[in-house]
Order: sequence, then C-alpha cells, then structure tokens
Amino acid sequence: MRHSVTARILLATVCPVALLAAPGAHAQQAAAPAQGSAADTPQGGIDEIVVTARKRKETSQDVPVAVTAISEKQIDRYDLTSLEKVAASMGQLTVGRNSTGSGAQITLRGIGTAPSSIGIEQSVAVVLDGVYYGQGRIINEGFFDASRIEVLKGPQALFFGKNATAGVINIATNDPGPVFEAKARIGHEFKSATTYGEGIISTPLNDTTGVRLAVRASTMSGGYFRNNGVELPYVTTDRSTGTAIATSHVQPVGPREVPGEKTIMGRLTVKSELTDSLTATIKGSYSRFKVNNPAYNRTPYSCAKGGTWFNLDLPCGKDFIAYSNDMPADIAADIPGAGDGSQYNTYTSWGITGTLEYTGDAITVTSVTNYQHNKNEMLVDGDFASSTAGAVWAVEDSRWRAFSEELRALTDFDFPLNVMVGGLFQDTRRDFMQYVINGGFENAAADPAYRYAGFVKDSYTDGKTLAVYGQAILDISDTIQATGGVRYTHETKKSQFVQPYAALAVFAPGAVVSADQTFDDWSPEATIRWQPTRDINIFASYKTAYKSGGFSNSGINSLLASVDNFTFAPERAKGFEAGIKSTLLDRQLRLNLIGYTYKYTNLQIDFFDSAVIAFNTINAGAVRTKGIEFEAEYAPYAAPGLTLRGSVNYNHARYKDFLAPCYAGQTPVEGCTLAGNFQDLSGTQTAMAPAWTGTLGVTYDTQVGENSDLTLSVDSKYSDDYLPSGFGNPYSRQSAFVTIDASAKLSYGEHWDIALIGKNLTNRFIATGVVDGPGTGSGTGTAAGIHADQIGLITNPRSVSLQLTWHY
Repeated sequence: MRHSVTARILLATVCPVALLAAPGAHAQQAAAPAQGSAADTPQGGIDEIVVTARKRKETSQDVPVAVTAISEKQIDRYDLTSLEKVAASMGQLTVGRNSTGSGAQITLRGIGTAPSSIGIEQSVAVVLDGVYYGQGRIINEGFFDASRIEVLKGPQALFFGKNATAGVINIATNDPGPVFEAKARIGHEFKSATTYGEGIISTPLNDTTGVRLAVRASTMSGGYFRNNGVELPYVTTDRSTGTAIATSHVQPVGPREVPGEKTIMGRLTVKSELTDSLTATIKGSYSRFKVNNPAYNRTPYSCAKGGTWFNLDLPCGKDFIAYSNDMPADIAADIPGAGDGSQYNTYTSWGITGTLEYTGDAITVTSVTNYQHNKNEMLVDGDFASSTAGAVWAVEDSRWRAFSEELRALTDFDFPLNVMVGGLFQDTRRDFMQYVINGGFENAAADPAYRYAGFVKDSYTDGKTLAVYGQAILDISDTIQATGGVRYTHETKKSQFVQPYAALAVFAPGAVVSADQTFDDWSPEATIRWQPTRDINIFASYKTAYKSGGFSNSGINSLLASVDNFTFAPERAKGFEAGIKSTLLDRQLRLNLIGYTYKYTNLQIDFFDSAVIAFNTINAGAVRTKGIEFEAEYAPYAAPGLTLRGSVNYNHARYKDFLAPCYAGQTPVEGCTLAGNFQDLSGTQTAMAPAWTGTLGVTYDTQVGENSDLTLSVDSKYSDDYLPSGFGNPYSRQSAFVTIDASAKLSYGEHWDIALIGKNLTNRFIATGVVDGPGTGSGTGTAAGIHADQIGLITNPRSVSLQLTWHY
C-alpha cells in the first residue's frame, strides 16, 4: 500500500514536470540567443532568501539552523495568508483549528500542544514582526502582505525565548519602500463561495519616511463543510420546588453550509530614518474573524456503533459532514453572550509594535515594544453531535492582553570575537468566562443567567516574564565559527478559578482555587559551523528549550479536585542537531541534509479525568524525537524559468515514559491494565507524528506573446499514517495521504495578473487532532468497553480560487 501511495505522489508531480519542461526545451532549440544580447547572462538559478533565525540577517543557506523559508513570491503563488495554508504545503508542520480551548493545535516534528485547554501555550511559537504571540487563536490573524515566512525546526529558546520547544514560525510583513507601490486584488473561491479582496498602498512621504497600508476582507456565502444536524427536543427538569417539572425545548439547526466565514484585517506601517544610523518602524494591526458555527470542522469519523453514539441514524465517516444544533432560544435569552441561541464565534484583535534600530560602525542596537489585545466570544454546541441526552452548549468570553519590551545589541568588531546580548520583559493577563448548559439542568430559583447552567466558570491568570540572554560569536578561522549562549528566564503567574454557580454540589459552587507559581530556567545552546567554501555549510548544535508551566483556566472544579488538578509543570527539551547545506552547480542545485535527536521531559498534554470530573493538563514523563530531513531544489540555466523542488523527512517520535489515562472504552486487552484506568504508553507514537513525510513540486515560468508571462506550479505532499490522539487511541488513526496544490498565473503587461489556484485537489479528508466525543464511550478498563466516537479536527476539502490582481 505504501509503495502505491509513493508511486501516486511521484506520478502526480512528475507528469506535470514533463509537460511543463517540454515547452522550455522546445523554445531553447527554436531560438538560440544572439551573441552579445542580454540572453548571454545565465537565466534561472536559485534565489536566496534572507532570514532572521538568529535575530540577524543571514541567508537561509548560511544560517546553522534547520529552517524552511518561504519567499514573498511563493506566498503569493498559493495565497498563503494563514498558518493553516502554510502547514498544508509543508512536510512536518500541521495546524489544526479547534472551536474551544486554545483554538489551535500546532505540531512540528511530532511535538505539539492539545487545543482543549486555554491555559496552555503552544510548543511551536508564532512570532510576527519580531513579537511573540503564544495564543493558539493567532491562527485567526491575517498574514497577508508578508515578505517571508520562516519555519524554524527544533528548540529555539536562545533567541525566541519561552514556549519554543518544538520550533518557531517567524513571519515578517512588508515595510514601505522607497518608491510608490499599489496593489488591488479580488478573488472568488468556488467550493465555499468566498469572495475576497485585498488592497495595498505604499508611498514615501519624503526622503526619510514612508507609509504602507494593507487591507484584506472576505465574505463566505457557502461553506467547506455541511452541518447535517437534525432538529431535536432538549428536556430540562426543574427541581427547585422539590417537585420535578420537565420542560421540552427545541434545539434548532443553524446554517447548513458552514462556517460562513467573514474577515476583515488591516495593517498600517510607518517607517522613518530618523538619522543616518537610527530607524524607527511602527506597525499597527486590526483583525476581526467571524463564523456561524465554531465546531464546523468537528467531524465524527470513527464510531464504534457505526452511526454516532447518541443518534445511530446519523452516519459516521470521512465526508466533511458535522452535526450540531443551536441552543434553544428560550434558554439563551437570559445568558450573557448567547443572543438568540445561534452558534457563532467572533474573534477581534488589535496590536501595535514599535521597533527602533541603531546601526553604528561596530554595533547594532534594537528595541522592540509591543502591546497586543484579543477577545474571543462564542456559542458552540460542545457535544459535536445532534443529541438529546448528551446535548452540551458553551457560551464563552475569553480575553488576552500582553505588553512586552525587548532590547538587544549585536557587535560587529573587526576582531574574531563578537557578542549579542539582550533582555525581555513581558506582562500578560488572561480572563476566561464560560457558561456550560448540559445535563437537562434547570433551577427556576437561581439567577436567570444561571437557570439552565450545569456550571459557570470564571478564571484569570496574571503573568510576568523577565529574561536575559547572551551569545558569544567566535571566528576561529576564515571558515570555522563557534557560537555559544544561554538564556535565563524568570516567570511568575498568579491565577484564580471559581465556579460561581453549579447545578450539582459535586462541582463545588463558589469554591475558589488559587495558585501562585514561579518558574526559573537556564537554556544554553552551542553551535559550530564550518564553511569550507561559500556554498557549503556544515554545522552541529546542542540546543535546549523551555515552555512555561501554568494553570488550566478552562478546567472544571469538583469536590474531588485540588489545586494540583489545575497546575502543570514546565516542558523542557534538549538534544543535538547536525546538518550540511550546499548550493552546487554554479547555484543551480541546492541539497540540504539535517539529522536531529531531542529528548522532551514533562510534555504538556490535556485530557478529561472522569475520576475527579475535571479537564486536567498533565505532564508526560519523557518523549524522544529523532529523524532525518532532506530537501533539494534545482533551477537549471539550460531551462530558464523551470524550478524543481522536493523533500523527504523521517521522524521517530515516541513516548519514553508516560503513564497515561486510558482512552474512553479502552479494554484491558488493549492495554488499560493499570490501577485507576491508566495505561503505559512507553514506546507509543506521539500525536501528529507520521514516520515519513515528503513534498515534490515544480514551477515553470515562461513568456507567452510579447507582453505576457505564464507561471505554472504543481506541489504535492505525502504523509504516512499517524495517530491524531495523544493517548495512543488506534481508532483515531489517520491513513496515509497525498495532497496536490496547483496554480496557473497569467501576467499581462506590467500591471495585471489573473490566477487560478487549487488546493487539496485530491480532496483528502485529513484529521489534524481528535477528541473523544463528550459523553460517548463506556466500560473503560473492562472487557465490555465500547470505544468513544472519534471527533476530528479536519482540514478543508478541495478548493479552487480565481483571482484578478492589479499592481503598480
């Protein structure tokens, strides 16, 4: 089977390569360039991409870091304006969108963070214009008008700080340039009936100051998924008078086509050269993201009963179909944020970043100041199924704000030894409020907002971080450089959780859970690099990283729980990486090979603990990841405009020591043999960790007619099978798949482009995370166990967009 899949990916990409290469060969034979013409200059070759993986400008080939860099041209080719779109084109990066909790699961090399808790930061840090954004809902932000995207693999603590144990996604947006620039774009995606528009204007105001405004908006009148929920009753029982009084309410079904996404995003940049050596840049941004069903991509795809647990008439399968119901309108009426009971998710954010850079003869000093704020409001059907008995709704209001200041200096003396030193201060606040309607509860004597609630949560965390770091850079010779550095981080977090109301006494209504946490960490790093020629870079590194411990703001308290059920320890990583990067054949061929081995301790994982009736974040004992990554790119001078590229990655990510909760319905034969319904996952694959992944692609750019250029691209991605579950659930398994993206762009003259862009043309159903269906599964730890429904975080199906662009 695996060989046939590999054959398909090769066939799918090699055939277009042959078709695209043929015109170039024909043109070369038909019209040899005249002597002395511009054609004597070699055409083709590989473009360099400048990255800032070590907080200074270096090419992706020179930097001794495992990095995949995406240029502005590549971003534009496939309209890579979100993290999900970026991940869809990369071998070892996955991004899953979640309705609740942190909002996302970002995984790199098999290391990531479950999305079910809002209190956990991502193990893959997202950095935008030099500023860290740790919240998973960063996936709702707009990354359009980006100049480059860098995916740094492995621990990156020295330069990017806490919460970068698995890697960093580093995004840089465009600054105003020295000349006037304008762009207007309109496009339409046919599957979801999404119309989008983009406008950019950039102009110098004088010789030293420029301004750039970028705006993008979209509206979706259809959807990528279909909600096939059915209208059902929801029965509540009021026991406030001592006599049980049952009332039936109607669970309506909302829009069938989901998610009905609407977005608006804007960014204003002002850049000024205050003096010959001092530059100031200010970036202000605003984003608003809204959908008509937060759980639109929560699809039941593996069900022990055939159909869904609570309604066997509803099929369970890999078909981009979800099941959910709106909240009954009469129940929603008095709940803050519930409106008329229709499901929704509205995310709003804004931020401002100021960068000052002084460039002297032998020193560069950089200051980056940022303030960011976001608010996420939603009403979601939390059982992810059309259900009467198991119906759950959550109304949520979460807010985040952060202030940070980073100051660093890099020397450039005419001397073998130079240094970089820096410091960071960050002040954060997270507030979380949630109303959960479930269990058929009703209490007419309670506050109207609480009448139908199972429980209500109110929580916050105040955090402060102080970090200092330094690196020594020693040029041992003209070809050998050694670097070594360390980052010290001191964190404090003050958290509180209370359930002001709970329908049952077991949920401890009014009880306050508080935690004051302090974390200290030293993260050293050392690298040696040998560049025997300009085009060969051989390096080896020892790296460590640290991810903050914290508090489960979205947990559930009970009489059986304690503060230990809400707090979790820091996650740490250490290990080695070595590689060779080469650019050969007069810069026509690029070959890179990197190997790595890392050990992670206290990997943070979230699960529902039925013994204490609480969602808890726990720490897995240890995880080992090791692998090899190979990538190649070929842009021959003999076929101008042709570029071939590919990568092959092997990753072995396994728990070394993890006594984990059993998955729902797991039997003793399946490994649920330890006291308290625990299992030993030592040697089991971690979540989202396929052994083999690969990419293969081709681009051909050629002139057609006197005033037109045609660019054709095809890119494919292969993934081995893997477990989306972090608890070894074999029934969650995602089978191996191949996806194909393609684009064709016709440029007319200097100002007009029209492009056709297709993504996931193989229409593969891909789970990037999974949860047990709430209330499903039974008999855990017994021979009579029945497995829970597997509810996946599913990526979008096939999409095709047509867009028209005018640029000046």
